[in-house]
Amino acid sequence: MSRWLVTGAAGFIGSNFVRRVLEVRPDLHLVAYDALTYAGNLANLDGLADGGRMTFVRGDICNQQEVAAALDGVSVVINFAAESHVDRSIHGGAAFVQTNVGGTQTLLDAARTAGVQRYVQVSTDEVYGSLGPEGRFVEDSPLQPSSAYSASKAGADLLVHAAHHTHGLPTIITRCSNNYGPYQFPEKIIPLFVTNLLEGRSVPVYGTGQNVRDWIHVRDHCDAVLAAAEQGTPGRVYNVGADSEKTNLELTRAILSGLGCDESRIEYVQDRLGHDLRYAIDSSRARQELGWQPQVRFEDGLAETIQWYRDNQDWWRAIKTGAYLKYYELQYGEKVEE
Repeated sequence: MSRWLVTGAAGFIGSNFVRRVLEVRPDLHLVAYDALTYAGNLANLDGLADGGRMTFVRGDICNQQEVAAALDGVSVVINFAAESHVDRSIHGGAAFVQTNVGGTQTLLDAARTAGVQRYVQVSTDEVYGSLGPEGRFVEDSPLQPSSAYSASKAGADLLVHAAHHTHGLPTIITRCSNNYGPYQFPEKIIPLFVTNLLEGRSVPVYGTGQNVRDWIHVRDHCDAVLAAAEQGTPGRVYNVGADSEKTNLELTRAILSGLGCDESRIEYVQDRLGHDLRYAIDSSRARQELGWQPQVRFEDGLAETIQWYRDNQDWWRAIKTGAYLKYYELQYGEKVEE
């Protein structure tokens, strides 16, 4: 049975990837590796070890000894591990550089020593910077990151490219648009807004809400990463998107409608520093070379996601406390009582 290492496996996308692979690839054993920092949650992996095809290992991608031990017998590495929230990177970028850049280099060095057959770096469309009102990012678009988060991810991508070019490590990079779906930490816009509304509170919209994001359901993203790992060409970059652009205000109105709320629940707040205007992804390379296609319509996926947060309130209520509330007050200037 092939053995894959999945880093960041207790986070949002990582845990969804673990669930998806266990569902569709019965011949794989997954080593689920995570440092369990604030957004890593063991509850995201509940029950998945019961079938004997997943082993959880608590470890830091920046720790050479821990990474080397986790790579024992591993043929494929999928790196989801990252500090990932732009807002937090505005308050301080050091952790982003340490994990996203330093941790990636540690993984690359260990993967090369272990002789892995494939290394997949899960990146983001934010490395390209901001688009105007027209056009879409392609894999050869210049990297022009606008935040410490996206700059650290761009730096990691360049290290991955260098490992392939210099050492022949069989690497692949995927760059995805905004994800949504179950198990997403409720600091990101969709789970934040859904859970705030379920709590009877307002939703904070940056500026005028005209910033545009390209949305993809996490299940479709996971299928693309799996396809890249199995069929991608080493040295290639694959953009992953679902052609579903929404302004933040359009998205907010869709969430309000899905929960039976009106626009009186919107609170416009000061715009984020360096807020990119628009992201949009051209994913034709992934569709042509990997045989991948997104399957989830945004309207269906959003309704499913809203229902998941309705049905799993114990999960998110356990998160929205303590340090989370302190961060919320720092970011939005609103004190929330527990």
